[in-house]
Amino acid sequence: MNKPLIVIFTAIGLDAAGIGLIFPILPRLLQEVTHAGNVAAYIGIMTALYALMQFVFAPVLGALSDNLGRRPVLLLSLGGAAINYLVMAIAPQLWMLLLGRAIAGLTSANVSVAMAYITDISAEDMRARRFGLFNATFGIGFIVGPVLGGLLGDQWLRLPFIAAAVLNACNLLLAFFVLPESRAPARGKIEFAALNPLRPLRWVLSMKGLLPVILVFFILSATGEAYGTCWALWGFDTFHWNGLWIGLSLGAFGICQTLVQALLPGPASKRLGERGAVVVGIACACIALIAMAFAREGWIVFAIMPVFALAGIGTPAFQALATRQVDPARQGELQGVLTSAVSLASIIGPLAFSTLYFAVRQAWPGAIWLSVVAIYIVAVPPVLLGTRTGRAVAPVSA
Repeated sequence: MNKPLIVIFTAIGLDAAGIGLIFPILPRLLQEVTHAGNVAAYIGIMTALYALMQFVFAPVLGALSDNLGRRPVLLLSLGGAAINYLVMAIAPQLWMLLLGRAIAGLTSANVSVAMAYITDISAEDMRARRFGLFNATFGIGFIVGPVLGGLLGDQWLRLPFIAAAVLNACNLLLAFFVLPESRAPARGKIEFAALNPLRPLRWVLSMKGLLPVILVFFILSATGEAYGTCWALWGFDTFHWNGLWIGLSLGAFGICQTLVQALLPGPASKRLGERGAVVVGIACACIALIAMAFAREGWIVFAIMPVFALAGIGTPAFQALATRQVDPARQGELQGVLTSAVSLASIIGPLAFSTLYFAVRQAWPGAIWLSVVAIYIVAVPPVLLGTRTGRAVAPVSA
């Protein structure tokens, strides 16, 4: 693996760890600042605010990286994140925490730039494998971050924010001294209209064949929200799992998913083709979800975990397939729109699945997983019919 890729993967792992660091201490911090006994509403506001800012600014940062280059945009966002976490470490009032979380969402939109960087330096037949490694690295950082945040938060409530600032500062230094530019930037005149977050939507609508790609990516992202929203409730309602067993089941899923995404997307895409890998990943997810829907014993969940984890080959393969749809000069904008789709899914998905779960909870908790199967099935026709090998051509006015 070449040095720029190592730097990008290291940076994204540190970035994910920095984001996850604050999760364990957020409820206690909000209680300290607001003096409220129930802070669930504040947590919801902060989570939605983070996702909203990422949704709005990911396409903007992606488009700027097409024009200015990936490196300066990455450096700017990493520097902004480090400063932001330091401010949050000393924030005495709620509005400062909300402002900090909004800025964190803005700077986290650099994921789109990192994905565009990987696209720039990867041959088309290597992208699925590298996107899988990217996702696995992010997942590892997101596992390590909360554990470290919990340990540091027990020492001092504000310490995880300082640690997050240090991690982002390390990211900044690593990128500044080691990371080269991945492509010759356009360096055209930046118009204020280019900073309009709605402009990429107009571009998507103008690109024949691109809208199905965004739709499928949104569906794949939204289905992932069902697990985080409903898994613990379903485990308790169906198997009477306590916190330990819920944690063990989620940990097993996370480990299996990380291994699959690190090792299998590349070989699967070469053997099955990118479309085939996406469909097989969806099929594996559906088989596992149907088994979970009808399961009456907890051991069944652990037994089907390897099949469930094989669904992880689908998203990296589809990410690679998506990069074929646009010109190399607009990969940053594409990755920005895809990141926005993930953010939108993270806003809509939990609301939709939590509402649906409480509707079926009394009669049949496992029915929630059949709803996810139905959504997966909707994604198959756009994967097979709505994508193509050649690149879409944008109208001149786009």
